Amino acid sequence: MTLHIVGAGGFGRETLDAVRATVAAPEVVFVDEHPPATTLAGCPVLLPGQLAAPGGQGDEFVVAIADAEARRRLARQFEDRGLRAATVIDPRAVVSPDARIGRGCVVLGQAFISTGTVIGAHVQVNYQASIGHDTVLEDFVTILPGANVAGSVTVGAGSTVGSNAAVLQGRRIGPSVMVGAAALVTRDVAAGQLVVGIPARARGSARSSPTGGPPCSADADDRPEPREP
Repeated sequence: MTLHIVGAGGFGRETLDAVRATVAAPEVVFVDEHPPATTLAGCPVLLPGQLAAPGGQGDEFVVAIADAEARRRLARQFEDRGLRAATVIDPRAVVSPDARIGRGCVVLGQAFISTGTVIGAHVQVNYQASIGHDTVLEDFVTILPGANVAGSVTVGAGSTVGSNAAVLQGRRIGPSVMVGAAALVTRDVAAGQLVVGIPARARGSARSSPTGGPPCSADADDRPEPREP
């Protein structure tokens, strides 16, 4: 079985670290549209066109790119090629046995996922992030390092909670929202908004925030997070 890590940037390498921390690590291949090298951390880096079609029996993939729309497109593309979405959980993360985690997710080391949490497909929970009890993270959500999402929160599909941001108990964040770095969310957030500051306030559309990047490239990780000036 081969695990294809889609995206050879920083988060792709962090995902590889999580894979290698497991007891029985599979063979790993990176896939990137703009590969930084032909090998990375001892693993080959392939262009998408270099993949065998269809994938071998049991071959899996995980999309290690922060941009939610790119992740959505690539997940569909690789599933159409016959690969199965893998879930990568670093054994150094703390995950409640009552939590439910969907396909294609990545949970990095020192993350904490509490009891009753429901995590959808292709969600990323970065290192030292905390997800409180009974919280729902819908598909393609990104929780960046050090973020603290309290209990009974809902984070809508495709939303991002920035580094060291906090979301208070019971809040609802709509789909396609960007919560800026170190923001404090004290009230519900409507779909598509960019919110920053303490307390977090709307500062326009999430689409206008600096979250773009090549859709299957290491460069997609190299962009600043929005925060209050």
